[in-house]
Amino acid sequence: MTYDEGLAQRIRERWRTVPEITEKRMFGGVAFLYRGNMAVGVTGDDLMVRVGPARADAALARPGTRVFDMTGRPMRGWIVVDGAAVTEDDTLEAWLGEGRAFAAGLPPK
Repeated sequence: MTYDEGLAQRIRERWRTVPEITEKRMFGGVAFLYRGNMAVGVTGDDLMVRVGPARADAALARPGTRVFDMTGRPMRGWIVVDGAAVTEDDTLEAWLGEGRAFAAGLPPK
């Protein structure tokens, strides 16, 4: 599966000065990890965001979102944001902030 390299590049540009961010190929796309914990990723044309179980319902109430489900078993605390919903820089920035905030609350790996 291919992924939207343009969306991935937009994420790289925003996080290029954050030394705790690493990039890893996952889920047929690319994942961005903060201190070893996945924060966001790009799969196909969409953005995956790890918001955590407590914030999932609120995140799913926002436009262009759905449950992250690649195997028929939804992953709790993960959502997918349609690529068309993150074309604006402010919107992408907000989602990146949510993913990074959740990953920052986990112990480093």
